Amino acid sequence: MSLNTSKLLQKHKKNILEIWMNNQLSDDGLREDLISNDDLRSQSEELISALVKNLTSDDLTDLEAESWYPVIEILGGIAITRARQGFSPRETGRFVNTLKEALLEVLQREISDGKQLFAESLKINRVMDNLSIITFETFIKGREEVILRQTDEISEISTPVIRVWDGILALPIIGTLDSSRTQIVMENLLQEIVETGSIIAILDISGVPAVDSLVAQHLIKTVAATRLMGAECIISGIRPEIAQTVVHLGIDLSNIITKASLASALSHAFRILKLEVRKTNSINKL
Repeated sequence: MSLNTSKLLQKHKKNILEIWMNNQLSDDGLREDLISNDDLRSQSEELISALVKNLTSDDLTDLEAESWYPVIEILGGIAITRARQGFSPRETGRFVNTLKEALLEVLQREISDGKQLFAESLKINRVMDNLSIITFETFIKGREEVILRQTDEISEISTPVIRVWDGILALPIIGTLDSSRTQIVMENLLQEIVETGSIIAILDISGVPAVDSLVAQHLIKTVAATRLMGAECIISGIRPEIAQTVVHLGIDLSNIITKASLASALSHAFRILKLEVRKTNSINKL
């Protein structure tokens, strides 16, 4: 980029900012529910200041140069923040594209020579397109981090250990049981066994859509870990289709207590603890 053009953009930095802000505020997709106009202006001003400063570089295609670090860092921070706030890829992409439109508009106003305008506009397009790619890549990484965190939170919520009776724990499993989730299930269950001193744990799999050899192995590992802690484990929720699948796959669950329902498992746990539940005819009235 020529020195004159670089000085031109620096000179008109405030004008570029205003055009860019107008472009953003007039966009039908503006998310005022996610970011205030003041915060939007603050982000825009910080980025445009760093960008115009680095447009003085002779090699505008090498965005890995040290001089571009401030721009990449600011843009990356904005992309990560927007990913966490819930912006869509399109909305984040428009943030950069509207800046490119503002830069090109100022060049068209200030450069009268057609050849120079074409050459300088081409350079701006290349720079901003590369920055758009960086923004998108960083945004995707941020969104993946959000998804992974939410997945972990959902896994924690969906594997609650319930103390159903003194000495008896129940853990209803809902959804697919994979390796990572099995680890969470075991950690939560073993920790609760230690804290409560329970000697019976019921794993209810009535909410598991299907049981294959891998899921069965995960269940066997959980049962083994529970027994090492001195507690007996009962698997409940064995539906007819699951029983057929287990037999068809040749999975050996003969050394594990299995029951068709959580109620049956709880009744069996009572017998192990030599507890008896009786129904009384009288009802206490408040």
